[in-house]
Parts: sequence; C-alpha cells; structure tokens
Amino acid sequence: MRRTKAAAALATSAALVTLAACGGGGGNDDEGSGGSGSEGFQDASETIAKDAERQGPAPEVEGASAGGTITVYLPDDPGPEDLDPTNGWSVTGNSIQQALTHRSLTQYARDNESGEMILVPDLATDLGQPNEDFTEWTFTIREDATWEDGKPITAEEVAWGIERSLDSEAFPSGPGTEYSVHYFLDAEDYKGPYTDKGKEPKGITFDEDARTVTIKMSMPFPDMDYWGAFMAMGPAPLGKVSDPPEYGRSPLSTGPYKVESFRPSEELVLVKNDAWVADSDPARHQYADKWIFKFAADPTQTDELMLSGNTESQTALSASITAENYAKFNSELGERLVQQSAQCTSFWAPDYTKTTPEIRKALAYAYPYESVWQASGEVPGVTRVPANSIMPPGMAGKSDYQVDGEQITYQPEKAKELLAEAGEEGFEIHMAYNTGSPTVEAAQKQIEKGLTDSGFKVTSYPVPIETSLYTIWTDPDNKINKKLNLRGVNWCSDWPSGSTMIPALLRTDATYNTAQFSEPAIDEKMDEIGTMELEEQPDAWGALDEEIATEYYPIIPTAFRNDLFAFGEKIGNPTGDGALGAPNYKDLYVAQ
Repeated sequence: MRRTKAAAALATSAALVTLAACGGGGGNDDEGSGGSGSEGFQDASETIAKDAERQGPAPEVEGASAGGTITVYLPDDPGPEDLDPTNGWSVTGNSIQQALTHRSLTQYARDNESGEMILVPDLATDLGQPNEDFTEWTFTIREDATWEDGKPITAEEVAWGIERSLDSEAFPSGPGTEYSVHYFLDAEDYKGPYTDKGKEPKGITFDEDARTVTIKMSMPFPDMDYWGAFMAMGPAPLGKVSDPPEYGRSPLSTGPYKVESFRPSEELVLVKNDAWVADSDPARHQYADKWIFKFAADPTQTDELMLSGNTESQTALSASITAENYAKFNSELGERLVQQSAQCTSFWAPDYTKTTPEIRKALAYAYPYESVWQASGEVPGVTRVPANSIMPPGMAGKSDYQVDGEQITYQPEKAKELLAEAGEEGFEIHMAYNTGSPTVEAAQKQIEKGLTDSGFKVTSYPVPIETSLYTIWTDPDNKINKKLNLRGVNWCSDWPSGSTMIPALLRTDATYNTAQFSEPAIDEKMDEIGTMELEEQPDAWGALDEEIATEYYPIIPTAFRNDLFAFGEKIGNPTGDGALGAPNYKDLYVAQ
C-alpha cells in the first residue's frame, strides 16, 4: 500500500504518499511494535493474529466518552484523491475510510490489552470459508449492516463492489490491479464492469437467499481473508449511482460516520451516520460527533499548534512532527507522542530500461540519507533508519543481506568512482518533485546537492504539492513521466507477507512498479512461491528479495519507516494502528 505524504525523500519523496499498508502490531508495551516516541526505531510485528469468531459490538474503550470534534492534521500530506472505496490504496485514505466510513468483508481491530492488531470479521460473519486448496472462498454477509440511508447491505451489492475492483481502466491506481486482477478467476478475459459492459465475471457469484458471496481463484490464494479487509472488497450501490468518477466525490457510507464535505488536498469532514448499527460491527466505535481532517497542513504551524496546549490543540492530533521539534514533543507530550511501527520501506526507483546496475549502485551512494530525512522533518534513528532490503524489519522471511557487502551510505566519492568505471561520468538524472512545502523543497535541495556532488547532472521538474507524484509516475502517457529516469515509491505491506511487497513493486507491469523492472524469470518465481506450502513461503520471499537485489539491483531501498503521532491532551486512548501504520481512529474519543 502506498504511503500518502508529499513527495520529498524519494525522487524526491521524503514525505511522499505511502501506498500499501497493512502489517504490524500497535502496542505500547516493550514487546509490541508501537510505543513511546522516546524509544528508538521499533520493528513491526511479524504476524497479525486472527479471530474469526469475534462479533459486534466492539468492546468499549475504558473511560471513553461520547461527543466532541476531533481535528486531524496531516502535514505535507495531500490525502486521498477521491473517496471511491474501490480506488483506495494509500495509508492515509485507507486508514481514515476503513476506520470510519467504509466496511468490507473483514477488518482489523486493536486489542486493548496487548496493543496488537487482530484480523476480525466485518460485513462477513467470519473470515471466509476456503476450499482445501484455497482456490475458492465463500463469505456469508451479515443481515444487520446498513447503508447510510438505512437500507440493508445485500450480498449482491457486496459482489458488485468486488467486481468493480477488476476494472483496471476505471481504477488504474486501485489495489484490485494487484490482487483481484492477478488472483481472481477469468480476470484475464473479463476486464471489469465498466470496461467490459454487458459481460459477467465467472469468478464472482452471489446467493441472495443464503446471503453468500463466492470468489473463485485462478491460483491458490490463502491470503484472501487479509485482502478482504480492503474497501475494494466491500459493497457498492447497484446501478449508475456508483459509476466512477462521480461516486468518488461523495460515496455512500457503511461505517459509523458519513461524508459531510470533501475538498481534495484540503479538508474532509465526517459526521455521525445514524443508520450505522453498532451491534453489527466487531471493531468500530462512534464516540466523537465529528471528524475534521486537514490535508497538506503546514508542518511548522502544526507543530506550534500541537505544542501550544491551547483549546484548539487539546482535541486535535497530528499525523507527523518535524525533527527540529522532536525533543520538545518528547519532553512535553510524554505518552501522547506515539511511535507507530509498520512494515514500510522507501525506495528510489531508477528506470530499469534507461539505467545499468552500475548507475543504480552509484545512485545509492549519491543519496544523502540523513540530511534528506532531517530536511523533510523525519527523525533519524526513530522514524527512519537505513534500509538494506525490499522486505522491511519484522516481516517473516526477511533476509539481512547487504548488496555491496556492508550497509550503503552516502559516499559521493565512491559514486563518482562507480560512474567513472562504467564510463557514465555526468550521467543526467531526470526527476519530478513537489513544490509548495518548505520541508519537501528543503529535502529536494539536499537530494540535488547529493547527486551533483556525486558526479551526476540533475534536471528537476516541479509539480504542485496538490498533485501526487504517483499520478505522474503511474501514467505512461504523462508528458513529464516520459522524461523521467528516476522515480520512487513509499510502500507498506498490505498484510504481513513478502507477497504484498515484491510483486507489487517488481512484477512486470505492476501498477506501482515505478522502476519499470521486468524479468520474466522473476515473474515466474513470484508465481511459484504462491503454490508452495504456507510455511515455506516466507523464506522463499526473503531469498527472492536477495536474488533480485544482488543480480539486478532494480530499486534502491533508502529507509525503513516508522511514524510519530502527536495527540492533544483531551484525545482519549492515544494509540496507533499497526495494521495500517496510522493513528488508531476507530478507538479515539474526546475526554469530556
């Protein structure tokens, strides 16, 4: 899942939107993967437990009270481009919508005692029933879940929502491009309900009397219960009312809150959905009366607000803080400064078709890691540490290899030597970056200086911060994108498995394969791993990670990522969501 934040540390992208996102714990104890902001970098949990029997209502949060408004500031983060649940594949959008407005087959709940995340049912009555070889899954849809207009959610509407995820033309950046299209039966021939109008999918069926939805697979897919937690595996209204792009501007809610107003890159306001049935929901709460999300907030001003202790700050939270104020936040907020780990890695992605392994390795030594992190507001050693692999810390099977024998660091003279040996002195880098944020622009200056000092020439293309770089990087027809030979991506696992990291980033023609890497032999190995015994797959992914890096070095891991969240003193239960690497919106309340 991509992480959503203004592009600065990648290419540039210190902040950039983070895609992909599930897969870690969220505890505040020493064993967990979330905790005090004063602690050093913490690895995410290796697994997420499952509780197929859990039913609604969600257990009450101790001391919680109803009422009030919670304001969430997202510095340098433009937020979701639209609110269509089928299109949701960023940490920022998913964490908000999955927690508050949109339900799917399954979901994550935070255990109040351990702080760990658990996969539990949502619209389905359990976590799904697979056949013996995981090529067919059946979900029974609960009877007491409703739309915001009070109408019950039907099995047909859930099947229709899932069918939409197959349409890569209508939703080119949606998660269905990676999972539904790859795993669902007949996806090669059926292109989705908008692209293939009039055709019916063979892999998705429903039985309204039995309230079941059945999904058939083209290959074993034992992780369907995890995939079920994405909004794309939830319902959509039947008929033209759910046609894109109109539906993304104001979708119907199925969760405890509904959309009052939405201005992309500016603000999202949610109010209570009175039709939501708490007894039908095993994980969500409806404590606050209103939520206000402020996108692309100014980092310095947000820090000042959260440190002020004034009335406005008391019922607010910030999804990030700047490095320069880290010590002050640490001393003044205490447990209200929460570090949240998740399985996330940032990458530079040189164009595989326009660069050689020698150029790519020179780029790795030309990246001024710590100076970029500091300029973009990150805290070295806490929210960012050097990365050595595609798979992040805490992921089962991760290999601790070093592609060049030791951890690659910023060494401009070594970068020059590599360019000279390859006969590529003065190789010109073409990259895009976002303007409009002081921290993002400061990080870009550090990147350009690092590249120039390392013997590269740099041509940069400024893009307004309101425009996500991903919309450029993933559009082959974009005029700027055609000029680029260096892109990037921030990626968090969609669930705790290398299957959600390596294929999404490096399979031929994968949506977020911004390096345009393509090796048929590697594609085949990815598919082979999916047919192995479940206990063999983690080590196989780790071995493939190492093989790809040592033989091809197609992308450059620049950082393993954690986040710091600052909570106002009246925000109750200040915690993180380790499955999404975001604040734990489901369980927050305003202390009265």
